[in-house]
Amino acid sequence: MEKNPEQTIRTSMLPYGQQWLDEQDIEAVVKVLRGDFITQGPAIEAFETKVASYVGAKYALAFANGTAALHAACFAAGIGEGDQVITTPITFLASSNCVLYQGGTPVFADIDMETYNIDPAQIELKITNKTKAIIAVDFTGQPVEIDRISMLARDRGLVLIQDAAHSLGASYAGRKIGSRADMTMFSFHPVKHVTTGEGGMIVTDNEDYYRKLLLFRNHGMTRNPEELLKNDGPWYYEMQELGYNYRMTDMQAALGISQMDKLDSFVSRRRDIAARYNEAFSKLEGLVIPKQLPLAESSWHLYVLRWDLQHFEVDRKTIFNELRSMNIGVHVHYIPVYLQPYYQNLGYRGGLCPNAETYYQTSITLPMFPKMTDQDVEQVIDSIERVHGRHCNA
Repeated sequence: MEKNPEQTIRTSMLPYGQQWLDEQDIEAVVKVLRGDFITQGPAIEAFETKVASYVGAKYALAFANGTAALHAACFAAGIGEGDQVITTPITFLASSNCVLYQGGTPVFADIDMETYNIDPAQIELKITNKTKAIIAVDFTGQPVEIDRISMLARDRGLVLIQDAAHSLGASYAGRKIGSRADMTMFSFHPVKHVTTGEGGMIVTDNEDYYRKLLLFRNHGMTRNPEELLKNDGPWYYEMQELGYNYRMTDMQAALGISQMDKLDSFVSRRRDIAARYNEAFSKLEGLVIPKQLPLAESSWHLYVLRWDLQHFEVDRKTIFNELRSMNIGVHVHYIPVYLQPYYQNLGYRGGLCPNAETYYQTSITLPMFPKMTDQDVEQVIDSIERVHGRHCNA
């Protein structure tokens, strides 16, 4: 018998993502609040050390948020007026906005329709004598083909920044994400793998980048005696660059330290949910489940299900609205960046990346976070099956 998709399965909305905090996390923050430092204290360095050790990087610097971290990476890379930076259009706005902040020009390369990540072959086609860097985004938690992209960057003398906002805990060819690019950015927003409320981090093995990042997040200011042009005394400091106040607080860092203890279990749960989704949806005509590359082990920040609309009697918006009406908090990630009005005003036009636009028109993000119960997961599957059964014309 056909299931009625309008019958509400849940009494409350199941979000697409959500943090998971416990008493250990709360106690860690309270301990800082009762201590001497709530900002610019020892918890920052402890958090940085913990993340650097986890991913296998030499240096890590915490920032107020992931966007600030990307901005800092573009500064450290020396991006400025006239420089082009190649990135993907299927990403959050920050991945290309950070280039604009530095006076550079984002250049969008199309995606691979199987992985939804930036296509290395398309990157190569976009490289010119003005190209300064590549910002490769690990969309949904699946790592980009970092071996091919890093070879391109090395051969062309380009800086490689890996936007790993989605991929903390993921690996490629057996190595944790954070150890392959010149600089790698992680995000700690509440829907990410671990959270600090807001927060971001850059990891790198390059000491020169590390020094520039350190300056940039603190007003371009240094007190390091080895870096000062002169020294008037113990109080002396110098502003050597035009930096920003992009510092993270100790309260955020304390939460991050506690959350990092749970990262592997969080990622494991995400992988279990993805496996259950794959098992259920691979049997349904017209649905395209995410493909994983053989060398990539995703940390599954997002689960994107594509709807091949030739198999359905309705459009994506109708499907989306029906799922929302059933209290399944589906979402869409992302609108191609260059279709945004601000970018249109800069001269970007539709049709620039055909694969990205096709992807956008057919994708729906399903709930995916470790706090989901098995019942939550089965309710998502049941809802998809109901909508599919009503509208599939196969």
